[in-house]
Amino acid sequence: MFKKTYYGSKIAPACAYCLYGNPASDPKMILCKLKGVVSPYYCCRRFRYDPLMRVPHRQVLPELDPKDFTLD
Repeated sequence: MFKKTYYGSKIAPACAYCLYGNPASDPKMILCKLKGVVSPYYCCRRFRYDPLMRVPHRQVLPELDPKDFTLD
């Protein structure tokens, strides 16, 4: 009935995580099956979101102290 949205509902369309885009040998370009070689931020009207193409941002871990791991 309702389509579930992944990663929130406000995802800006981009070829970097489109169903039709594949990474090129140049890391700054995307090979689109429909448009050819394009920028990762380019988006055409045939954009289809593919959640498996999206690379999550790394989380910053807090600095740990060895005292945090002792049983005193």
